[in-house]
Amino acid sequence: MISAKNLQKFYGKLQVLKGVDLHIKKGEVVSIVGASGAGKTTLLQILGTLDHQSNKADSKLEINGTAVTQLNDKEMAVFRNQHIGFIFQFHQLLPEFTALENVCIPAFIKRTDPRLAEERGKELLDFLGLKERYHHKPSELSGGEQQRVAVARALINNPSVILADEPSGNLDSESADILHQLFFQLRKEFGQTFVIVTHNEELADMADRKLTMIDGLIVNP
Repeated sequence: MISAKNLQKFYGKLQVLKGVDLHIKKGEVVSIVGASGAGKTTLLQILGTLDHQSNKADSKLEINGTAVTQLNDKEMAVFRNQHIGFIFQFHQLLPEFTALENVCIPAFIKRTDPRLAEERGKELLDFLGLKERYHHKPSELSGGEQQRVAVARALINNPSVILADEPSGNLDSESADILHQLFFQLRKEFGQTFVIVTHNEELADMADRKLTMIDGLIVNP
């Protein structure tokens, strides 16, 4: 599902990634842990095509059989929209839109028929226990509800892989536990691959594999 070799990232003279190799199978739930500054979020952003490795010529990144480094910017944006879902620590919902509208935005970008997008959005919100929240704006939702809306948004285009960056970092312990269980329920129901950057040891230990980053490298691939 994801194959990466020799990923390096420089910010000026600072080398954040120092040659990361990574292989993740379809349907795996993989956690990535490590101290702040180890390179976890930088790696996730490169895997999600939100950023580029500094050494394209002598590195490799394939996602679901596509060599993403060979795509131009427009092709990469289309690929990202169709194949990758993102869940962030802060839900990043647009405050002026309802829960359903927020969920449907990636589908609208994909130019899915609005009726079909809304049907799929409602199915996901129902699945996530938010059937009564279609028309509520983010300010009218609890933190846990907002994050579940963000999960539905990540799933709307049936992506191959979900990338999550500290997804429960902004939640209370009860909401975090619900979200953690939800990831594994989603894997069972929809077969998605999950890559989760987290400081939450409980979530990290639940994963099929826990990878540790130290100083820009994965030390237990």
